[in-house]
Amino acid sequence: MNDFIAYCGLDCETCEARLATINNDNELRTKVSKEWSALNGVEITPEMINCFGCRIPGAKTVYCDSLCPIRQCAIEKKVETCGDCPEMKLCEKVEAIIGNNPDAQDRIEKAGRER
Repeated sequence: MNDFIAYCGLDCETCEARLATINNDNELRTKVSKEWSALNGVEITPEMINCFGCRIPGAKTVYCDSLCPIRQCAIEKKVETCGDCPEMKLCEKVEAIIGNNPDAQDRIEKAGRER
């Protein structure tokens, strides 16, 4: 399985926070921090935009590291992605992502079938 697929099925490889981190792109960090601040109704500074990926060792954004309920649940349950969890179909946490992103659902369902 592609390690850049997050627990929820989002593709970290295309995430602008990750791209800003690996390219050390401060302009992109600023753009992402403004977008995420508006989206989440909290101040997110460019310095907070450092992440290598949800399931990849290394830096994570504050949200991804300790606030994301999906990531925390998957770590606690010791699943590779939500696709490995028998409760996924009824899970309100992951539904917030896959309900609006059919590609994310396809990725984690495919990952579950590959194992």
